[in-house]
Amino acid sequence: MQLKLNIKWFVLVLGICLCCLLGVTYAGADTESKIMKFVRFKAGDVEAYGLVENDKVRRLSGDLFSEWQKTDQTYPLADIQILVPTQPQKVLALAGNYRDHLGDKPVPEIPEPFFKLPSSLQRHLGPVRQPKDHEAVHYEAELVLVIGKRARKVSESEAMKYVLGVTCGNDISARHWQRNDVQWWRAKGSDTFGPCGPYIVTGLDVNQLNMELRVNGEVKQKTNTRNLIFNVARIVSFISQSVTLEPGDLIFTGTPGKTQPMQIGDKVEVEIEGIGILENHLVADDSR
Repeated sequence: MQLKLNIKWFVLVLGICLCCLLGVTYAGADTESKIMKFVRFKAGDVEAYGLVENDKVRRLSGDLFSEWQKTDQTYPLADIQILVPTQPQKVLALAGNYRDHLGDKPVPEIPEPFFKLPSSLQRHLGPVRQPKDHEAVHYEAELVLVIGKRARKVSESEAMKYVLGVTCGNDISARHWQRNDVQWWRAKGSDTFGPCGPYIVTGLDVNQLNMELRVNGEVKQKTNTRNLIFNVARIVSFISQSVTLEPGDLIFTGTPGKTQPMQIGDKVEVEIEGIGILENHLVADDSR
């Protein structure tokens, strides 16, 4: 009997060691204790997810949101094109989730999410296009949540198990349309109005991250995510009571302070502690 038990333990330990050597990982499994930086990228004909390892990217096989493995294929980080972090079914965003952004408005009693369109997303270094019929769109630095697995009616205490990681976001806003349209469909959802990236980072304390936005190097917004009115767990739980969240869905968590209009040619950077810098430039929309 003792021999059989020892053999079972040996097989179990051997299996665990093999998984470690092969780099097998499951989305949502112990991501809170291990910091990893993922990137969705393009290099030549290759479009894939990779794991950032210093100045290179190691290509992954499999599905980032269920099971993936490291491969032997690596690329210099400087040589890849960084893509939008996910291809989500849904993109949501929070209105009025920092007190210093509310002005004279009362603090909301519950989170106030709205929808952005997946087609509004823009990659790191991609241009933000100012519509011909709307001048002076505003920047909004935001922490963005990346959902790791299907979440429906999850409790606040369990909500973080459904978050794969976080990234940087800029909720571009056309204020004139926002004030005068019945819905925010174009004020928040126009093409290129949702830059995000460059990386998905796991294992961070998402409620204690410094965030800063710079326009042409000048700091315009600065806060820490501990100042969120509704924290990450509350946001995910609240939304999931009505809308089922799927792997890859994104949630912009709100912007701090006062925002200002951008000018054509401006370089806008959103930097969040532990994630990196999202950079985009505002250009005129000269398309027909």
